[in-house]
Amino acid sequence: MTFTAHINVMPLKELLDPQGKAVMSGLKNLGLGQVQDVRIGKHITLQIEAASQEEARTIAENACQKLLANQVMESFEVQIQ
Repeated sequence: MTFTAHINVMPLKELLDPQGKAVMSGLKNLGLGQVQDVRIGKHITLQIEAASQEEARTIAENACQKLLANQVMESFEVQIQ
């Protein structure tokens, strides 16, 4: 069975997000000062062939731990459909 894994990778909240700060500055320059904070991350979609949803989640989490996320600086969240 084929499952779709939706993965969100974000910088850890404790770390500075220079890309987010740059976007925040740009928004303020555009008159959008109501925005309080910006964090920039990435969204990854994987198509996974697995016997069960649990197996697909394990495969996606392994991919994140080994390649898709730098766990020193980033956190990840996996949703399987």
